[in-house]
Amino acid sequence: MTARTWIRSPLAVLTPGEDARGGIVVEGGRIIELLADGAEPATPCEEVVDAREHVVIPGLINTHHHFYQTLTRAWGPVASVELFPWLTNLYPVWARLTPRDLELATTVALAELLLSGCTTAADHHYLFPGGLDDAIDVQVSVARRLGMRAHLTRGSMSLGQDDGGLPPQSVVQAADTILADSRRLVETYHERGEGAQIQVALAPCSPFSVTREIMRDSAVLAEELDVRLHTHLAETLDEEDFCLQMFGMRTVDYLESVGWLGDRAWLAHGIHFDDGEIARLGAAGTAVAHCPTSNMRLASGTCRVLELEEAGVPVGIGVDGSASNDSSNMIEEVRQALYIQRLRYGAAAVTPEQALGWATRGSARALGREDLGEIAVGKQADLALFRLDGLRFSGSHDPLSALLLCGADAADRVMVAGQWRVVDGAIPGLDVEALVAEHSTAARRMVAEV
Repeated sequence: MTARTWIRSPLAVLTPGEDARGGIVVEGGRIIELLADGAEPATPCEEVVDAREHVVIPGLINTHHHFYQTLTRAWGPVASVELFPWLTNLYPVWARLTPRDLELATTVALAELLLSGCTTAADHHYLFPGGLDDAIDVQVSVARRLGMRAHLTRGSMSLGQDDGGLPPQSVVQAADTILADSRRLVETYHERGEGAQIQVALAPCSPFSVTREIMRDSAVLAEELDVRLHTHLAETLDEEDFCLQMFGMRTVDYLESVGWLGDRAWLAHGIHFDDGEIARLGAAGTAVAHCPTSNMRLASGTCRVLELEEAGVPVGIGVDGSASNDSSNMIEEVRQALYIQRLRYGAAAVTPEQALGWATRGSARALGREDLGEIAVGKQADLALFRLDGLRFSGSHDPLSALLLCGADAADRVMVAGQWRVVDGAIPGLDVEALVAEHSTAARRMVAEV
């Protein structure tokens, strides 16, 4: 018999509208009851967690990341440049990535996300230098070890500098290699249905680093295998200029021309869309991953989130790579989303609950997950519990607002599929000190010869 857990009498709880002041009952990896104030579970529970000092929200869902980039955070030569020079300086460094480097980087990224209340993370891994053929396999093993849900994308770069692209030839791959490995990964790891822990998507990197053929062929393969598609799009004006010069069309026209304008795809950034393009994305059901910190760090621009949502575009939140953020903290990213969108639309137009909704319900929609993103009966028991007893919260009044306005940065407890993966602010069984030491050594080695 599966044990029942009662998360009892939370200080506050974010639900779609149902009263859950009495708590949340979990069994078999799902939420089975929401209790009104003063109510008790229909059946006695083996575990009772006193949540009177906790704000409970759905597990946060990260829709865009590059785990390997934790090895090149805050690197001086790219600390104050925009996207294209940032990339061209970093490509030679990233080309040194080894399987052990990637394992360490992925562990650091997922652990940091988990400690910040994130239960599901999408990674866009497009870097396959020599010796790193099994990159996604490495990431699967780390996600399973930490007990997180992961949407791992088989990224690719096939348009090198010799053919007018941005990346050096040392990090591009042949189309046949990309497509064969994409099929292998989906057939080996992709889980379907409610509660899936590992899912695989196909993710050519960007218009300036892959050919039209690999975009088109990836869309065809995704349709055949029934998996999702992911890419960077409309992140910078430089990218828009590149598309006009290389393909003779703007980004959304290019997307449609290669068979990507549909509800199978989600796009990272989505900043530079005009009104007509936003309407087309909404009509197609194509989703956008809003990455506010990276967009500010690289001075790329501001995503038009409210207009996208009004048009019907599912919008989620992503921390983006840890070399353009430069962290993997999901609750802090939600705060950044709240503030940058208020700067665009005004304080009254964007509430803390709305920003949390982008990182939960919105992110779940962007990843095609109907079983995640809400505290509701029948949904997966992915929950993040935050305490408000720290100095930064002293004097706060509204608990849900305080999470973002006072700057929460770490969860006290995190549950994934009914299992506690963070307890008392730590990941059981993870030696963080040893991880940081080895990861830092690898990071220093990567930049030592530049």
